[in-house]
Amino acid sequence: MSDGLPSQPSLRRLAQFQVRPNRELGQNFLVDSNILGVIERAAELGPGDVCLEIGGGLGVLSEYLAARCAHVHVVEVDRGLEPALRDALDPFANTTLHLADAMALDLAALDPPPTKVVANLPYGIAASAILRTIEQLPQATTWVAMVQKEVGQRLAARPATPAYGVPSVIAQLACEVRVLRAVSRTVFFPVPNVDSVLVGLRRTGPAAPPGLRALVQQAFAHRRKALPRSLDLARPGVRDAARAALEALGFPPDARAERLGPEDFRALYERLEAAA
Repeated sequence: MSDGLPSQPSLRRLAQFQVRPNRELGQNFLVDSNILGVIERAAELGPGDVCLEIGGGLGVLSEYLAARCAHVHVVEVDRGLEPALRDALDPFANTTLHLADAMALDLAALDPPPTKVVANLPYGIAASAILRTIEQLPQATTWVAMVQKEVGQRLAARPATPAYGVPSVIAQLACEVRVLRAVSRTVFFPVPNVDSVLVGLRRTGPAAPPGLRALVQQAFAHRRKALPRSLDLARPGVRDAARAALEALGFPPDARAERLGPEDFRALYERLEAAA
């Protein structure tokens, strides 16, 4: 560029606005625009889509989405990034910048309501943000997000595998979840000391109701204990009903939580509710 700044948008904004990545916020900015096409294809972006991006950063994904979608909601907690994000978003009338904590923002009030969540998620909130958007954005059908490798594996994990747990079950009760591909560390600045993946979710049904989510959390709260015993610690008196329900579902009465698939948890919840 004639002004001596880099041509890549993130690198240019880093220099132009003298941005210093905030380690406490887990900021690793996208600085390789080649990954944007990969994200677009994975999310099957179309002109009618309303996208939610959590962690707008320097706006390189934000402006890419804005040029391809009906509307883009960009959420960024770091107000120091506002000048860089305004630089990215001001050319587009179809964007809304929310300077807020995505874990506190009223997502259900977003207008127009998001149909897709596409983001380079901050490491510290990645799993929680995905689960929160599944719950609060019933019209969202697709998620494509860059997350820490372990988070992606946890969300997509199958029963009886080491990574399988609460996020796996709650995500998979509403969505089909897949790890789409590995992402090179070099697409980020600063280069993170962890590996990342692109994870994709497709909604298959509504979010699990609060009671079912609570049961899943209670079931995994004591991994070394049998599932009925774990539940009984949270809600005394339920142990016998849980043992009977497990047997009716074809499991040993003292099965552990990691043996049950998401739909098994749904069936267990329904049986316990009916027996209450």
